[in-house]
Amino acid sequence: MTRPIYIAPSILSADFARLGDEVRAADEAGADFIHVDVMDGHFVPNLTIGPDVVRALRPHTQKSLDVHLMVQKPDMLIPLFVAAGADIITVHAESGPHLDRSLQLIHSLGKKAGATICPATHESALEYVMDTVDLILLMTVNPGFGGQKFIASQLRKIEAVRRMIEKTGRAIYLQVDGGINPTTAREVIAAGADVLVAGSAVFTGNAADYAANIQKLRS
Repeated sequence: MTRPIYIAPSILSADFARLGDEVRAADEAGADFIHVDVMDGHFVPNLTIGPDVVRALRPHTQKSLDVHLMVQKPDMLIPLFVAAGADIITVHAESGPHLDRSLQLIHSLGKKAGATICPATHESALEYVMDTVDLILLMTVNPGFGGQKFIASQLRKIEAVRRMIEKTGRAIYLQVDGGINPTTAREVIAAGADVLVAGSAVFTGNAADYAANIQKLRS
């Protein structure tokens, strides 16, 4: 069965001096989601943005704001990002002992809930939340920085998680983030991914180029 492919440009690679313009340009270029990487400088070695930036971006797009929390103690931040306008919130299995509780919290606030794992984490960490998640995000780089090289060993994990999803019979997005370009996009789609997070592969050139960049990934 042919699956539709969705593109989620990561604003981590956008021009932060004109972020609203960049989000509008990605939206108009055909983005399906706008991916927001939130890093706290503890769970990952980088510090990015908080709820106020999401709130500021909300008027610039009607597309889903897809917030990826790379943070310790995500439950403290989930309500703040919901209030700011996030539509999907994804938390790491590695960020604490209570993944299911975090997913339940997101759902209780009326939003879609995602679970994610780092490259060294086995897919079995997701087994007991497969009846809860709306989205699974597989990191194909170590989280914390944009522009890293795709870790090819993760293709086997994508295939394994696709099988897990199919066994549930549920409509769960399988999102992949890290090192995505037109070449690796073909590989992860073949392995079973249907949502591609891409930063530099989208935000390259000027705004007039973004539609062509997105189409190269989608096709």
